[in-house]
Amino acid sequence: MSQSIRWPIVVVLALCAALLLWLVSGSQSQAIAQANPLNLAQHVYNLPEVSAAQPALAFDKTKPTLVKLWASWCPLCLSELGQTEEWVTDADLSAANLLTVASPGVLGEQPLAAFKDWYSGLDYPQLPVRVDSSGELIKRLGVKVYPSWALIDQQGQLARVIKGSINKSQALALLANPEADLNDAAHIFYQPKSNQDSVPINARTIYLAGGCFWGVEAYFERIDGVLDAVSGYANGRTENPSYEDVVYRNTGHAETVKVVYNPDKLSLDDILQYYFRIIDPTSLNKQGNDRGEQYRAGVYSSDVAEQSVIAASLNELQKRYKRPVVVENKPLQHFYEAEQYHQDYLMKNPNGYCHVDLNKADEPLPGKAKSADKTQQDFDASRFQKPDSKTLQQRLSREQYQVTQNSGTERAFSHRYDELFEPGLYVDIVSGEPLFSSRDKYQSGCGWPSFVKPIDASAVLEKTDTSYNMRRIEVRSQVADSHLGHVFPDGPSDRGGLRYCINGASLKFIPKAQLQEQGYAQWLKNVE
Repeated sequence: MSQSIRWPIVVVLALCAALLLWLVSGSQSQAIAQANPLNLAQHVYNLPEVSAAQPALAFDKTKPTLVKLWASWCPLCLSELGQTEEWVTDADLSAANLLTVASPGVLGEQPLAAFKDWYSGLDYPQLPVRVDSSGELIKRLGVKVYPSWALIDQQGQLARVIKGSINKSQALALLANPEADLNDAAHIFYQPKSNQDSVPINARTIYLAGGCFWGVEAYFERIDGVLDAVSGYANGRTENPSYEDVVYRNTGHAETVKVVYNPDKLSLDDILQYYFRIIDPTSLNKQGNDRGEQYRAGVYSSDVAEQSVIAASLNELQKRYKRPVVVENKPLQHFYEAEQYHQDYLMKNPNGYCHVDLNKADEPLPGKAKSADKTQQDFDASRFQKPDSKTLQQRLSREQYQVTQNSGTERAFSHRYDELFEPGLYVDIVSGEPLFSSRDKYQSGCGWPSFVKPIDASAVLEKTDTSYNMRRIEVRSQVADSHLGHVFPDGPSDRGGLRYCINGASLKFIPKAQLQEQGYAQWLKNVE
């Protein structure tokens, strides 16, 4: 065959190959499109509900869809749950489908079973909540902060993602025009921490067995300075025991409470003195009406130095009894958290059995009351008084009143104190009591003024906050009992490991140069 004849054949073959490649490529693109459906609205509505008790929602394909992405650990998300539920039936927002999505097990969210158990304790019957344990939706949307919002148009296409909280006016503007200027709403967000459950370096942990752990846990949660209390099983002969294993199968575990406390407020000996109040230290394998090896009394630690402190406290305790003290002082071998229904049991079941007198948690330790009085004298508490409600309403802004008196939460990144790092003193907006120093302030990125510690441990009260069916540590001012914020164990490890996350609306800043003229000269040393 001549060269002139072979050339067209080569061209034809090349064209055929190109056509085949185009067909294959098109087929692959179609397969990818089928595997990754673009109808995000339908995808969201196909996600399972958090509870079967939720009302079924009608999905109107002629409307755009507003989706709120949120998490249980996000304070701003929790404070907005009621508002978001109201939007569901708000006639002004009826032009859109509205629902919310949580992603258990993703971005620091608790596992699915724990999330469902937690949410079942809340009361938002009209709030549509879907769960996406795969995290696929937030991956598609590029969401890494909470709360966030997504607008999906009538064709199921993503129209816009807002990384932050939006109010009703902004939602309406967004529905009217996906490109609307939302007044920097994209910059209002709460940045999740890398490890919400980490324990600060200067926090201390001790494990206490004192009979039924329901009462021991509830008791320690009421003590100022205790950051966390968790029921579990310790020092047995098996791994990952169930409650039935502990009770019926002779596994040797003791019902034990893991107590995490702030050593700036409580010493180990303080913790032990509180513990000795609620047990009979001479009773072997018995506390209250509970009998069995799992109800033995014991203090467990993995720190040899702590075991010496425990031994010394037990020796002192023995002097008060004729019978032998039988409280174990042993190294911690292992600790397994108890089932979810045991956690905060007495909070969920106020009439549940408990051999522990919880009121003893409110009684100061011997010798501590005098010390507290001295501290208040140093602070000259008589200077700082809480005005009556009428005066407060006249003196405070609406937001300041809502935050301090009704335990409200301001929007993240909304207060100028978040970015303020001028030397000075932060005092209670209600009473003027000194609370925090600029020296202890740092940029946490969470959107609220953050401090590693208060100006003095006695300047604030730390209380267990069980709102939203959670267990957090609320921070309140000592004199005026103003709600300030919360303390979390995720602060700078080299500065103690705590983050006092405080509403700017609860504070008044006094610059260093004005401390003397405003009567705060004695705190000048705290800001230098």
